[in-house]
Amino acid sequence: MSAVALIAVVGAVIGTVTTIALHSYLQGQLDHQLRDSVKHAQGGPRPHDPRRTRTLDFVAMGGQPLETVGALFGPDGTTKDGARLNNSTNRLPGDRLAPLSEVQVAALNTVPRDGNPHTAELPGLGDYRVMSARDGSLALGLPLGKVQDTVSQLVVIEECVTVAGLIAAGIAGSTMVGIALRPLRRVAATATRVSELPLHQGEVALHVRVPVSESDGRTEVGQVGAALNRMLGHVGSALSVRQESEMRVRRFVADASHELRTPLASIRGYAELTRRGREQPGPETRHALGRIESEAERMTGLVEDLLLLARLDSGRPLSYESTDLSPLVVDAVSDARVAGPGHRWRLELPDEPALVCGDGGRLHQILVNLLANARTHTPEGTTVTARVRTAGRTAGRRDVVQLEVEDDGPGIPAALLPHVFERFARGDASRSRAAGSTGLGLAIVQAVVAAHGGTVGVGSVPGRTVFTVTLPTAAVAASKAPAARRHAPATGPEAPAGG
Repeated sequence: MSAVALIAVVGAVIGTVTTIALHSYLQGQLDHQLRDSVKHAQGGPRPHDPRRTRTLDFVAMGGQPLETVGALFGPDGTTKDGARLNNSTNRLPGDRLAPLSEVQVAALNTVPRDGNPHTAELPGLGDYRVMSARDGSLALGLPLGKVQDTVSQLVVIEECVTVAGLIAAGIAGSTMVGIALRPLRRVAATATRVSELPLHQGEVALHVRVPVSESDGRTEVGQVGAALNRMLGHVGSALSVRQESEMRVRRFVADASHELRTPLASIRGYAELTRRGREQPGPETRHALGRIESEAERMTGLVEDLLLLARLDSGRPLSYESTDLSPLVVDAVSDARVAGPGHRWRLELPDEPALVCGDGGRLHQILVNLLANARTHTPEGTTVTARVRTAGRTAGRRDVVQLEVEDDGPGIPAALLPHVFERFARGDASRSRAAGSTGLGLAIVQAVVAAHGGTVGVGSVPGRTVFTVTLPTAAVAASKAPAARRHAPATGPEAPAGG
């Protein structure tokens, strides 16, 4: 567009200069002819000569164009005679002369009598170049119509040529720019494909590269393509190293968790056996054994959580079947009421089944973790509401099922809110910590929800905290089975659910 605009400006300048030059040239020619005609006319008898003709025969003299006008003036400027040629298309020696009207003669009389050509408009006749004799006895005018017509035709031709040139330049320029930028578009397409890859999670094979034809270092675009390929190579190497490191950590966590289950079970068993033995231990020993059992049970829970996260990270498939969330919520809230009798527990369930395609055991674990999170991080007397509802509609069917756990506790600190789903995230010390937690509850929630193709979010202000789990309905999950069974690695943690 810039090039076309520049061409338009250049064309306008050239056309304007050409038009002005042609107009000046043609008017100069007409002025030269007008001077000759005046000199020729003045060569006759002088006005004071009694032999002076009063018929303005010089107007009809050979060589004068049609529509030539002339007038004789007396010494005081009064009109003595005026005539013009008839509108004849054939010039003969006997051309008749037609008298000028008073207004036309008056227009001639207004022309300065300085012996120079001037442009004047004669009513009914148009524009003329008029020249008066220096003594004021004679005024002669030649029509400007042909000059104006020629200049107008030139302007029209220039406009047509300019428009045609701009169209041709636009088409040619667009074609040339398109061809020139085609390699750059391929480079941009490669960068776009890379930007769409989920590089932040999972195992990523970064095989996308700029084609060899667009990575030739002899051109500017080729240099960009080659630089992008080198960058992608470095990024791919870094991702491979990261993935290998993550896999080693995952294997270690999984192996360690698996191996720790047996000794932990043994510790708990021996502690219980010692406490129940024939010999009654002393109070201090009984307290120590109780602490050993409690901490062994707590560590067992931590190991189980780590093992579950390791399995989800590795993408192990879950057992998918059509499951109604409402009964799961009822069971989970019943268990939570027993574990937290000091809280007020409420249920809000839909009249129709809330069917999702998922693993019932893992979905129940989502509910248990969210309710335990609310119970653990809010004071007694807090109202906790578990809510299930369907939302969204496409082609007459519900698209998603939403599970909400809401409480009216003190809320989650704003600084902690973005990190609640990170592993081992903790609330501040002001929140109730009567029961210990592994810091993995919400991380497990996020991992299980992602494995079901859903999302989880949280919103919190003092007096209201809501965790919202969105899962596709069974019908939607069935139509998108591969997507519903994708497993994203867990990246988030248990955090206070207060609110």
